[in-house]
Amino acid sequence: MEPLGPTELRLMQGLAREVTALRPELLNGDATVGELAWVWAKDFDALSRVWRHRLWFADGRLAAWGWACPPYRVPRGDGTVLDVGTANLTWQTHPERAALLGEILDWYDDVAGNVGRLLTVQSADVEAQRIVATHGYAFDAEAGADDGSWVQFNTRELTDVPDPVLPEGFRFLTANDVSAADAVRAHRDAWHASRLGEAAFERVRRTWPYRADLHVLIAAPDGTLAATAIIWLDEATRTAEFEPVGTHRDFRRRGLGTALQLHGMQLAKAAGATRMLVACRGAPADPAARNMYYGVGFRPISRDLPQVKVGRWQR
Repeated sequence: MEPLGPTELRLMQGLAREVTALRPELLNGDATVGELAWVWAKDFDALSRVWRHRLWFADGRLAAWGWACPPYRVPRGDGTVLDVGTANLTWQTHPERAALLGEILDWYDDVAGNVGRLLTVQSADVEAQRIVATHGYAFDAEAGADDGSWVQFNTRELTDVPDPVLPEGFRFLTANDVSAADAVRAHRDAWHASRLGEAAFERVRRTWPYRADLHVLIAAPDGTLAATAIIWLDEATRTAEFEPVGTHRDFRRRGLGTALQLHGMQLAKAAGATRMLVACRGAPADPAARNMYYGVGFRPISRDLPQVKVGRWQR
């Protein structure tokens, strides 16, 4: 099979656009316009060889898609190795074609073979919860616990965005103001395990709807890029999305994340967005990011319900 390429990605983003307009609470993890662009672009070089995908069409339009990643082993940016022994599925159906999830799961079984299978459904998606249960999936009590790794999805209308306040000597920049190498360094200073390199970042920059003027950063007085966030704007739905957002570990708890969020939302609003989206860890044991987003006006609309299906060799 041909690797998941930019043509297929745009089709998948088109379905994300439709779901965003109709039922944003049904958008799955990594299945938004921005998440698709970010995950595909940054991981293409390392993982496209193992990715599997399939698209389902109805009446000439994309109605559903599945994007599976079988087990893999790749080096991390911090020198460790990421060894993933289970398969993982990202998926999306049109709200009017929910039953296609059953076909996606049958295809996923074929792709995954004998290994364990992971996926998520949304708390708002009652029909998806029913379908995965009939296909042998169960709630992953460890991943979905109060100290688990599950993610919640948040939204905010951009009707009233306060002005950001930066500590003295700090200033806002965009990716137009820095080199690609510096933009990559800012990301990796915030996310030490990230394997993002300049080649992957170049792919990010070429991936719709990336805009350098909506890739925002904060520079410290000594020139260090202390915080970074990419904003993905879909002009058709007037929806913008933060992904990723991070602060250099030496500059945390100084209000930079809050300032960057407010500044980014003002830029997004000026560019035509009326609504902002962001995903974050939702577990009560890890409240820092969630509380930051709540502090700038975001509110949750759904959360991941992690699902697991034991592989035949695991029984």
